[in-house]
Amino acid sequence: MMLFDLDLAERFLARLAAETADSPGVTRDAFGAGEQRAHAIAAELAGSAGLAVMRDFAGNLYATVPGDDAPALVSGSHLDSVRHGGNFDGAAGFAAALAVAAGLARAGTKLPRPFVAMATRAEETVWFPISFCGARAALGRLPAAALDTTRSDTGRTLASHMEDCGADPEAVRAGRLQLDPRSLRAFIEIHIEQGPVLVEADRPIALVPAIAGGPRFRNARIAGSYAHVGSAPLPSRHDAVAAFADVTHGLNELFREFSDAGRHAMATIGVVSTDPEMAAWSKVAGQCRFTLDLRGTDLDALTALRRRLMDLVEEAEATWGVKIDLGEDTGPQPGFLDAAIHARLRAAAAQLGIAAHTMPSGSGHDALAFHHAGVPTGFIFVRSHNGGHNPDEAMDLSDLEPACRLLSHMATTL
Repeated sequence: MMLFDLDLAERFLARLAAETADSPGVTRDAFGAGEQRAHAIAAELAGSAGLAVMRDFAGNLYATVPGDDAPALVSGSHLDSVRHGGNFDGAAGFAAALAVAAGLARAGTKLPRPFVAMATRAEETVWFPISFCGARAALGRLPAAALDTTRSDTGRTLASHMEDCGADPEAVRAGRLQLDPRSLRAFIEIHIEQGPVLVEADRPIALVPAIAGGPRFRNARIAGSYAHVGSAPLPSRHDAVAAFADVTHGLNELFREFSDAGRHAMATIGVVSTDPEMAAWSKVAGQCRFTLDLRGTDLDALTALRRRLMDLVEEAEATWGVKIDLGEDTGPQPGFLDAAIHARLRAAAAQLGIAAHTMPSGSGHDALAFHHAGVPTGFIFVRSHNGGHNPDEAMDLSDLEPACRLLSHMATTL
């Protein structure tokens, strides 16, 4: 008997696609209408499968299969998305956990410990400038200051959005625990890969030993001076964009060197802007803002990237007579996940005849919040097509099946 309900996972994902559609793609805004609808669908289907359903003070959803009186195994992922994103980022992981929970409940399986399918809130940082809001809140590790951050599109605080969704931000502010790390045996997250590695390796899943982290600067700023392009010779210019170009070029040179050497460390400029009220084609740019993301699992390479960044900032300031303020570093540290859980996953995959690749995750996930809270954490990638964070995201249900099989095995044997 298969101890998971793949049909339920398919129905869940189909309803999400239909009911959170925002052409092109889907939009499930964190602590907004889209994410709220996704959680309502999840609760309805989990309840119809006979699972015990509850929500915590932060709005996270739990569907539980009881087991012996032992620390629980929790599995799941987030249901929010980027704007006009794909249907599978995050949601496929909860779909797998829901399928396993429903299959175990239907079979009446006696479990060595409770199994909990969890749908987290607000994992995507495009909405609020905080990583893994829901997971960290459940673990009592979301800073109180996060409640006062504002959503990128509404300008309203996280606290006010939480209240709109029936959550209790004051419980978060007080540091209440929903999930005590000491009461958890493990957290295992399933997530689509969002890249081409598994397609190229011809493997349906990968076991992930580490999740990338590193410095993130969301509000970097270069202050120079505006000047007329025809009247300011080079030695007199304090060109913010030219200084930005020097920093970017230098970082990318080191990034390429690491990439050619197969080292896992990356540098990405995501947003660049000048002041639209002041910038013009006939002006030397006096201001430039940008975001910078340094991430990877090679700690030495990450350290080298950060040192190079500091050197480049100093050189650009001296060359162009500008002032560069990188702002607050909001990046999580890389996570080297639990070796024992990873080994159990690998042994189970071999026992079940599942061809599993091994690779680190270049993107951050809720699993990182559990890992940093001290919970033994495992992670499984599922093959996907056309990348992630875009409307063309795609996943075959046949590739989710071995991940469900592996998770079901862990639930019954861990």
